[in-house]
Amino acid sequence: MIMNPSLDADTRLLVRLSAAIAGASEPVTRRVIDELVGTVAPELVDEVILQSYLFAGFPRTLNAARMWRSASGVPAPPADDSASSRHEAEWEKRGEETCAIVYGEFYEPLRRNVQQLHPALNSWMITDGYGKVLARPGLDLKRRELCVVAACAAAGQQRQLHSHFHGALNCGATPEEVRATLEAVRDLVAEPDLSRYRTLLARVVAHRDVR
Repeated sequence: MIMNPSLDADTRLLVRLSAAIAGASEPVTRRVIDELVGTVAPELVDEVILQSYLFAGFPRTLNAARMWRSASGVPAPPADDSASSRHEAEWEKRGEETCAIVYGEFYEPLRRNVQQLHPALNSWMITDGYGKVLARPGLDLKRRELCVVAACAAAGQQRQLHSHFHGALNCGATPEEVRATLEAVRDLVAEPDLSRYRTLLARVVAHRDVR
């Protein structure tokens, strides 16, 4: 297991899970899931798996959920009322609030840019992404963003990784915690990519320091 003292043990395992779902093979993902069994609270694992559909798609998320249920022996909850569409108005409000926290000063430009890509994407990003999923109460927003950093790194999505470096810092993560997230997944991300991401993070931190 990759160790780094800048992350607590549970968070280190959760970011590794997020990265594995987004970019690893099934055998590797199964190995990472085995690291969590009996160690991390099952409800936290569930939340990371659930949010992975935003960054890895339903096939990888469904596979991860299947592997987690099999490895842990923990059954799914019988129901989840918070996922009911009757909460859609609440999702929109929570989504706007959560997205604004993550993006900070870049929130309004983000909304305009995504609207220009397609109005449906703008709506889904807020209602589904940030409202329905990332604003769920089962996992704090800082750890959710660190998991998003890990997922973007593993999936090779550098443009989104850049945004979520800022997002993690905006949500209370320290630069050391974000660096530790990259180090925690160094067996799941190719070294040339990881080196590039370290440099990108250094630029993000330097830019924030001089503002």
